[in-house]
Amino acid sequence: MVKSVRLAVFASGTGTNFQALHDAILQRHLHAEIVRLIVDKSAAGALNLAKIFGIPATFIKYSEYKTKPEAEQAILNQLKIDEVDGILLAGYMRILTPTLIDNYPSKIINLHPAMLPNFPGRHSILDAYEADVDMTGVTVHFVDNGIDTGKIIAQQKVPRLPNDTLQDLETRMHNVEHVLYPNTLEQLLNEGVFLK
Repeated sequence: MVKSVRLAVFASGTGTNFQALHDAILQRHLHAEIVRLIVDKSAAGALNLAKIFGIPATFIKYSEYKTKPEAEQAILNQLKIDEVDGILLAGYMRILTPTLIDNYPSKIINLHPAMLPNFPGRHSILDAYEADVDMTGVTVHFVDNGIDTGKIIAQQKVPRLPNDTLQDLETRMHNVEHVLYPNTLEQLLNEGVFLK
């Protein structure tokens, strides 16, 4: 029998990618389960989804810790209790430190709304829009100690159309994210990445 991979999702916002990942695992009968949601904002919409899905959630208030590594150690302690095999960042707006990264080498995956290495960082959709590029995209990559510098796993181009507003482009990007991220997760599960 194939072992079910135990995953944690980290989110800061509405949780649309959290939902896409959750739905894909159920609908495709993937050998994985999301056993923990970690959020860094008490008002994150992802918390409501976790409640609906019956997934335990933890809110980490970084300001309650002296340093970011201390906050991450608290997260790590919870992940160890949950026996988490891998981490999926789904709109988590914090840069991870070696405290987490070194404990999950090549097992932390991030979704970035740009064709890396172009437009790294927090405002990548806006940056691409303001740069007036006619093509941007979405990248799924491993997390390393740099900012959006980890090994690229999958990418998909997203056109910026001549009459696009920023919101038009954001919507098109998110629609691609909700397909590319689950597809990439399935690929990684099939390759046994989280169990190596």
